[in-house]
Amino acid sequence: MLGTLINAIAVIIGSSLGLLLKRGLSERYVTIYFQAVGLFTLTLGIQMALKITAPLSVVLSMIAGGLTGEFLKLEKQMDKFSNYLKNKFKFGNKNFTAGFTTAFLLYCMGSMSILGPVEEGLTGQVSDLLKTKSLMDGFSSILLASALGIGVLFSVIPLVIYQGGIALLTQLIGSNIPDNFINEITAVGGILLIGLALDILNIKKLPVLNMLPALIYICIFLWLNGFFFS
Repeated sequence: MLGTLINAIAVIIGSSLGLLLKRGLSERYVTIYFQAVGLFTLTLGIQMALKITAPLSVVLSMIAGGLTGEFLKLEKQMDKFSNYLKNKFKFGNKNFTAGFTTAFLLYCMGSMSILGPVEEGLTGQVSDLLKTKSLMDGFSSILLASALGIGVLFSVIPLVIYQGGIALLTQLIGSNIPDNFINEITAVGGILLIGLALDILNIKKLPVLNMLPALIYICIFLWLNGFFFS
């Protein structure tokens, strides 16, 4: 998990710098920044989504994931958790929840957030992918925190749980993770990033967090497909 901890430290440092710079940014710079991030997120999401090779499994996982997330009210639970942190530490930032959830989705939905921990879990060494991701996330957190505040810093909590969980699970499973699983998980993550991009660009507000269980369902459907049709 060392690579994930390095990633978290990079986000903490970047967020702290962003908070120091916050007062020096005017509204027009914040607006153009989010437009640029939104377009980049949309492009990255499309690139990742194009990795789809099992479209039926992907669409079923998105539907099942969305219904499950809606039933569990994941977005509301995340809002409650972020509001708890906000009240616990007495933060007055009105964008705390937006910063918390946006940063988490940006940091955890990319292919590097899957491949990096998997590589680390298999080799026991810090993955070069996670080193690169740490650098990217560190710089991104500077701008995110300057625009959305301290909620970005607290996104390290779900980041460590998510990436650390993947690394630990890989250690338990070993090298038996098929390539198609990683490709389809990446594709589902790309679709979720497209939804996030629409929100960042103020085109359409989608309950992306409620769709997160799709990342679990895609593994289930791929396993069932391999079990019955192998």
